[in-house]
Amino acid sequence: MVIVKVMGGLGNQLQQYALYRKLEQIGKDVRLDTSWFYNKTLQANIPAGRKLELAYLDLPPCKTASEEEIRSVLGRLWEEKESVTDKLKRKLKPACAPFFEEYDMYHEQVLAMDNKYLVGYWACEKYYADILPMMREDISFPHSADDRLQRKNDELIREMEETPSVSLHLRRGDYLDEINLALFGGICTEEYYKEAIALMKERVPEAKFYLFSDDTAYAQEHYQGEEYQVVDWNQRENSFYDMMLMSHCRHNICANSTFSFWGARLNRHEGRIMVRPSIHKNTQVCVPERMKELWSGWTLVTPAGEVL
Repeated sequence: MVIVKVMGGLGNQLQQYALYRKLEQIGKDVRLDTSWFYNKTLQANIPAGRKLELAYLDLPPCKTASEEEIRSVLGRLWEEKESVTDKLKRKLKPACAPFFEEYDMYHEQVLAMDNKYLVGYWACEKYYADILPMMREDISFPHSADDRLQRKNDELIREMEETPSVSLHLRRGDYLDEINLALFGGICTEEYYKEAIALMKERVPEAKFYLFSDDTAYAQEHYQGEEYQVVDWNQRENSFYDMMLMSHCRHNICANSTFSFWGARLNRHEGRIMVRPSIHKNTQVCVPERMKELWSGWTLVTPAGEVL
């Protein structure tokens, strides 16, 4: 059995779910461990707070690991302290450890593992690129219980489908917190967005840009004119509908955010142009040839505004 730990926001949850689906497709006996979201002590220490937003989406049934199954693979629950003996065994023979924790952008060996507990975010598209067409068919967004909100989103979807629409994601919010700024800041710079927009205008005449942000005041102040529209009504528990709207745009400009990565991944339009920053975190070193291999089909733009 292989168990995939689910944690983080919706974008990360979808990546963990995608790895689950990939392992399932290649014949693995696989489960999802969603217990992270029900640990009150852990959630209390997370500034943004997290919910299992996968449950908000209409997905094919998946198997969730029981405590007994987690213990059978890991020897304990993940939140429980690792014993001194197990820690020593893991250090002496890391390949024999009951869990594998992501430490690089891509780990090909993950797809061959058995009897492992997998911990990571699995952002790299190469893990599941071949099953994305299937996932676009399988993943759908439910109708909102708020009729006014549903009508507003439906109207915008019709507009996006009929125009040369481009989603543009501005991730600010918690990325501006001191704890996150060093890791995620200075990547999606003004130069990055200026080049991404110029590239779209060159390839998509009369492009209209739909802006999505957790700081709509900033978006409205910095992007003015008829070619820009700030989408600001999917708030709080309804924020996941922004991902749905991004997916209906014909093209996508992403932040260094898995939320907008999935807006682009769920885009079904032929000939779509997907732009993302050349790095996700400041701890990464971009090797252009490697990035193009791992993110096939994407246009990569550096923080300095250079297209790779």
